[in-house]
Amino acid sequence: MAELIVMTQKNYEDLKKELDYLVKVKRPEIIERIAEARSHGDLSENAEYDAAREEQRSNEGKIAELEYKIKNADIREEVTDTSYVHLGSVVTVYDEDLGEEDVYTITSVTEVDVMANKISVESPVGAALLKRKAGDSVEVKCPDGSSYTLKIKAIK
Repeated sequence: MAELIVMTQKNYEDLKKELDYLVKVKRPEIIERIAEARSHGDLSENAEYDAAREEQRSNEGKIAELEYKIKNADIREEVTDTSYVHLGSVVTVYDEDLGEEDVYTITSVTEVDVMANKISVESPVGAALLKRKAGDSVEVKCPDGSSYTLKIKAIK
């Protein structure tokens, strides 16, 4: 059985829009470029043809990935309650070991952006924070078996 992918309705709609673009706009553009490159003759030394075929493989892979995510979507209602951590929460935490404060946005796996501190509900930190309240200390279990503690300072 396929794994369900937790996401909001907005995220689901965004994935559907992206899939629609890749199938209805980008795919025909790539097919046209392949046909154009083919018309130039010898394919063994045709860099334009090779580039178009590589782009086609990449596009088809992205289409398959989006179709999988849409098919296995577990759409969750957006919650505005700030009394506990849930999908969409912005959480300020304090790492007592490092003496550092961080702010994370809890997102679905399809919206993760590590550089913007958007972490998945399925990540070790996201899973540890889920359903907890401000003032709670949570133990984050690392894949290597170690763990560390974060204290929840605020939830928005």
